[in-house]
Amino acid sequence: MLSIGIDLGGTNIVAAVVNEEYKMLATAKTPTNTPRSAEEIFDDIAKVCNEAMEKAGVTIADISSVGMGTPGTVNDDGVIEFANNLGFNNVPAKDMIKERLGDIPVFIANDANCAALGEAYAGCGNGSKNFVAVTLGTGVGSGIIAEGKLVTGVNAAGGECGHMVIMVDGEECTCGRKGCWEAYASATALINQTKAAMAEYPDSVMHKIAAEEGKVSGRTAFDAMRKGDIAGINVVNNYIKYVACGLINLVNALQPEIICIGGGICNEGDTLMKPLGKFVQAERYSIHSKIQTKIMKAELGNDAGIIGAALLGSID
Repeated sequence: MLSIGIDLGGTNIVAAVVNEEYKMLATAKTPTNTPRSAEEIFDDIAKVCNEAMEKAGVTIADISSVGMGTPGTVNDDGVIEFANNLGFNNVPAKDMIKERLGDIPVFIANDANCAALGEAYAGCGNGSKNFVAVTLGTGVGSGIIAEGKLVTGVNAAGGECGHMVIMVDGEECTCGRKGCWEAYASATALINQTKAAMAEYPDSVMHKIAAEEGKVSGRTAFDAMRKGDIAGINVVNNYIKYVACGLINLVNALQPEIICIGGGICNEGDTLMKPLGKFVQAERYSIHSKIQTKIMKAELGNDAGIIGAALLGSID
């Protein structure tokens, strides 16, 4: 049977018809256009689902389940308890989708958890049952799969690895804590670190690179490093240490088969991934184990969350 995967984001709503081989047969997309009411947003969710089915040449009778990934916290009843960038508070997402598409099984989960499922089963995980996905983006998103099941905790809000502290009384995080991994390892943190280094080193080539690009980005320090710029090298080396610190914590706590790294920063390829692997290898607690956690680059990009959402109904 086929399923529908939905990625509800702050910018766009995307839906796809997904087959049993985890392939997207057809997709549809529309802007989320926040802020507006949940009723209006869910009308558009139904619209893109119907458009995707029409493109795939199927009807709702051919669909076994609908899954949706959303920002924020979701409880076991399919209620989005809080999603600040959507303006959602206790929105009964599962029921609202059923009202619009019919009495079909509907599953709702956090978008990072959906991305983890997608990568674990259809991406770099290759069916791995013990898997962690980490996304280095505006924040640090993460999802944990243990023995084939999502780890969501007693309140369905678990798996937020970005908010484990790696620096006591460190940089303030948007969550209200200080020293969170997110405050050091996100793309936002990298940009802030780059700007601070630029202020300290007015002769750094990072100024020229940023001027040419029209902004300071996550690539600025990496591009400067490749030109031999000392300030750029320092920023990149420190950033990689911050990312590695969190990864080593996850390895020591969970011992997954694979930790998958996603987000735009991963476009740096081996420049990022090789030193991360070396740090993990050097500092992991399980130094004598024959089986070691692999640190791998994500493969599915934005499709991971959609495919993972479609999988929600088939993963026990």
